[in-house]
Amino acid sequence: MTRFQSLPTPKLFDPKNADEYRYSPDAQAVFEAATTHRAVHSIRPSASDDVRVHLLLIDVQKDFCFPEGSLFVAGRSGRGALDDNRRIAELIYRNLGCISEITTTMDTHFAFQIFFPSFWLTEAGVAPAPHTEVKTELLRSGKLRPNPAIAKWLCNGNYGWLLEQVKHYTEQLERGGKYELYLWPPHCLLGSDGHALSGVLQEARLFHAFARSAQSWVEVKGGNPLTENYSVLRPEVLTRHDGAVLAQRNTQFLQTLLAADVVAIAGQAASHCVKSSIDDLLDEILSKAPELARKVCIVTDCMSAVTVPDGRGGLALDFTADAERALQRFADAGMHLVRSDQPIETWPGVRAALAA
Repeated sequence: MTRFQSLPTPKLFDPKNADEYRYSPDAQAVFEAATTHRAVHSIRPSASDDVRVHLLLIDVQKDFCFPEGSLFVAGRSGRGALDDNRRIAELIYRNLGCISEITTTMDTHFAFQIFFPSFWLTEAGVAPAPHTEVKTELLRSGKLRPNPAIAKWLCNGNYGWLLEQVKHYTEQLERGGKYELYLWPPHCLLGSDGHALSGVLQEARLFHAFARSAQSWVEVKGGNPLTENYSVLRPEVLTRHDGAVLAQRNTQFLQTLLAADVVAIAGQAASHCVKSSIDDLLDEILSKAPELARKVCIVTDCMSAVTVPDGRGGLALDFTADAERALQRFADAGMHLVRSDQPIETWPGVRAALAA
């Protein structure tokens, strides 16, 4: 086969599994099926690729991908990530011969983090509700404060330090203008079912790895209790109020992405972790060589925005417009907005790489 020839989906792929929270592939069966598929279609190892296409799948985890999850990314359609997962799997299978690497990010959290209600107490001494926005004025007025019970293990019992740190944190967020601190329902807790990858995409990434003799890479993010980490490339705040380092950029993975000829990006959520990751990638590109933006292809029909139902058939919050504005900004900077149903060789970033 020619490398960019579209391939049929393998027999083990059942699109209905994209809707199944409990679906978990048998890795040995995937290996055997991929080995047969490789032989039948003369699929070469990815190490032989002259044009390297890196597919970045952001946070395609069960808590985001299914209604049973604690933070389902439904989008305006109500099916959001369910349909995205099917399209991502089909994209991988059709383009098995030309996708060189797949990296999957995994949002990874613990019980007490600054963006969970468990971290905070109201004036009444109870945890605030999920979907509360935490502004600096709430901290200064005492209407919201970090839970003193966590100070022992978090900062050696220095509660005064913790009070100053959370105010510094919200001030930094507000000054940056991207997000304000938002309290999410507990999600992607390490060890939980919701932390795992969507089964249909776990299957597809393993099938790709076995068929192309390419490692199934994962980038873990989000474990620091004192900062959010929407982006795979950096936490939201890097400094402590006392001038020390709070967290660091993921420079090694940034270099991996920039070394590829094409970077294709899909996953959840378009309004948050996908947007933040691309924002940070674009910032680095603009600081180095703006023309590198042309190697990035954003697969717009394989991501959805966060929406929060109001319980009455409407939406209490809808971040779709935020996602749409971000996509336009990325396109204006030279990145390409593509769809999974377009032949990958027609994507502008891929065409340019092939012609180079």
